[in-house]
Amino acid sequence: EQLVESGGGLVQAGGSLRLSCTVSGRRFSINDMGWYRQAPGKQRDLVAVITSGGGSRYADSVKGRFTIARDNAKNTIFLQMNSLIPEDTALYYCNYYPYYPALSSWGRGTQVTVSS
Repeated sequence: EQLVESGGGLVQAGGSLRLSCTVSGRRFSINDMGWYRQAPGKQRDLVAVITSGGGSRYADSVKGRFTIARDNAKNTIFLQMNSLIPEDTALYYCNYYPYYPALSSWGRGTQVTVSS
């Protein structure tokens, strides 16, 4: 099973990016999925979760600015990021939620850099 993230880049503060993550394997549609991020020197944090039924929740730091979505037909989740701020700079990953190391590994992530 593989998770492949894409869509990152360099953007000015106030700008937008849309991340995508495609997941191979058969577990995608029946599981909750999450976007996570890791800034340099910091731990990996949960950013947003989307349930198998399409419900969502967000970390306080991104609430109102980020939107998570999924397309089960394409085994893909998305993260629309608006009003980006420099503190959003991190390597962004997707994975199952909750994350169990025995069941899944991490992809390479996609780098998001927000300049002030």
